[in-house]
Amino acid sequence: MTARPYKGGRVLVVAGSDSGGGAGIQADIKAIMAQGAYATTAITALTAQNTKGVQAVENVAAGFVATQMQAVLQDIGADIIKTGMLASRDIVEVVAEHIATIPTIIDPVMVATSGDILLQKGAIDALDMLLVRTAFIVTPNLPEAGMLVGHAVEGLDDMRRAADILMERGAHAALIKGGHNLEGGKSGGVVQDLLARQSGQHVLEHPRLQTQNTHGTGCSLASGLAANLANSIYEGREGRAGREGRDITDKIKDEPTDKIILAETIKALDYIHDAIASAPPNIGTGANKPINHNCD
Repeated sequence: MTARPYKGGRVLVVAGSDSGGGAGIQADIKAIMAQGAYATTAITALTAQNTKGVQAVENVAAGFVATQMQAVLQDIGADIIKTGMLASRDIVEVVAEHIATIPTIIDPVMVATSGDILLQKGAIDALDMLLVRTAFIVTPNLPEAGMLVGHAVEGLDDMRRAADILMERGAHAALIKGGHNLEGGKSGGVVQDLLARQSGQHVLEHPRLQTQNTHGTGCSLASGLAANLANSIYEGREGRAGREGRDITDKIKDEPTDKIILAETIKALDYIHDAIASAPPNIGTGANKPINHNCD
């Protein structure tokens, strides 16, 4: 049996749980491990859900979210922190207090694929002010980007403007996920994702796949990107002075940041495309089926 190689990166995911296993913490762990990084977690909410939708949500106390983060960071550490469903304003505030100097990928999870609301209304402004504006990379889909910038984001031109706004507000980079954009028709088209960095914008395209297996793609993409960046950071340290006593952003400081972000984003997008293409057809009876996180 051949095991996937461990590449050294460490990702702390702060997000909600998905009992159906397709999204949330469960998808995050699968995607991170598939890239060869090590996943740790701080769970913000428990959801009862399946391929048909979300049946119930129980938020975790903000103080306990903080305790989980502290336990991981004080012992294992993290090269990248990735956030997903943060549920409430209290949890957003706690996360903001604990991210310190660690590069953070903010996936602003607000609404599930099924349409269920996952972020309390009063928490959206806090998410924007405290996390999105300080993010290393922010990764909204089109509806989430629209909620953050205050106007509809539907096509590529809207995506470009939204990315500029997010970066002007403080985010280092923005990956606007274009899977909700159906311009060009529902068949024979492409999915256009927009990566905006300090040095410019890139449109990254993949063939649009006609499938119900898209549950958890946003979580998995952000976590796959987090894992790739964590591995890149680790590789920059290894062989020089080891882990101890080194700034975790050495790799990012030592090489052109935009070049690293682009390369690792392409890897993550290719991974998600393959995970959708090879998704299992027989998991659940609802409209929101999972992807194949274990694809090569």
